[in-house]
Formats: sequence, structure tokens, C-alpha cells
Amino acid sequence: MNKEVKDVVAALEGVQDGMTLMLGGFGLCGIPENSIARLVELGVKDLTCISNNAGVDDFGLGLLLQKKQIKKMISSYVGENEEFERQMLSGELEVDLIPQGSLAERCRAGGAGIPAFYTPAGYGTEVAEGKEIKEFNGKPHILESALTADFAIVKAWKGDTEGNLIFKATARNFNPMMAMAGKITVAEVEELVPAGELDPNFIHTPGIFVQRIFQGEKFEKRIEQRTVRQKN
Repeated sequence: MNKEVKDVVAALEGVQDGMTLMLGGFGLCGIPENSIARLVELGVKDLTCISNNAGVDDFGLGLLLQKKQIKKMISSYVGENEEFERQMLSGELEVDLIPQGSLAERCRAGGAGIPAFYTPAGYGTEVAEGKEIKEFNGKPHILESALTADFAIVKAWKGDTEGNLIFKATARNFNPMMAMAGKITVAEVEELVPAGELDPNFIHTPGIFVQRIFQGEKFEKRIEQRTVRQKN
């Protein structure tokens, strides 16, 4: 089945105010930047965004925060985004902070059809408030619910017209889990090839999880925190 769409405009057709979106990436690594730019152009608002964090102030999801298009963030890290921090502390933005591993597993569970699971992460903290507690092997665990989204928007290195995806190195991060958990999954790729050109042994996300795929026009390889070693 050919899942290629012409461009990002066609890929995000149907995104509306008030929807829940999953967006892959970790900081600025592996984020679907063409799709995020299109969401800014669309002006959709009151969004619930599920993402590890929200990029930086002038890039990634930070662009949506600047325009006040996000109502709620479900994340594990406030990080380098001062506007995210400001909106959270002022009460303008609803934020659900989740342990990073739990966030990944909640997305994976949503894609696997598992409604909830028990984990020890977060027990004894605010994360556990209002959640069911059960003991396993003498250790308390909290019940976490799965996460799904109206649209899951991911970024891959290579993809084919049937929606099979290969991620590159650490840009893989949250993308495979989120690709499983969207009612509609959109994949933007750096290189789009005909079906059959990808080695099946190296495919990370099978095309069964992807409904729309397109080749991005441009990708900006930013470094969020530059770290250098002193010369001996």
C-alpha cells in the first residue's frame, strides 16, 4: 500500500484544535521539524502535546509554545526551554511531568493495546498521587495508564513508500514507540525510497503503524548543548 503524500500540508490534513498529538524527538534530536513548522502555520490551538520535552525557545515545540498553541504538555523534562518553564510556573500551561522511562513505556503500551501497567518508578513522590498502588515481590508499584494520540508525528532517517522506517543513531529515541500509538501516524523522512529498497533486517518501525509518509524539504542539524574537550 502506497502511503506517500505530496508534502507536509497533505500529511497534516485533519489536525484540529483540541487534539492530542505525540511528537517524537529528544531535545532537538530526531524532532519532526517540518511538521512542527506546519502546525505553527495552521494556527491550531488548545493542543495536548506528548513529547519528551519542548525543544528550545526558538525551535521545535518551543515555536508552538511561543504562539500559545499548546494547552497541556505531557513530558518528562522542562529542560532548556525558558518559555516552557515560564508558562508552567505561571499556570498558563498545564504540565504532566512523568519519569522518562514511564513516558516511553506508556507510549509503547498504547501502541501495543495494553491499557495500563505497574511500575515502581515514581512511588513515594507526587507522580504517585491519586494512582493505584500494588505490591509485587515486596515492592510497591504504581499503576500507569497507556498513552495514545489523535496524531503521532515522527521523524525518521529513511523510509519507503509503504511506511517502513529506519531511524539513525540516537535520533531513534521516542520515535518508534510514538509511531505505534497514533490513530494517524505521520512520518517525515530525510530520504524516501521505493518499496523494497530497505533491507527488512534493519527496519525499526514496520509500515503497518504508519498512515502517511513524506520527504521533508529541509532539516536543520542544531546542537542543543555544545560540549568540547580541552586540547592537550
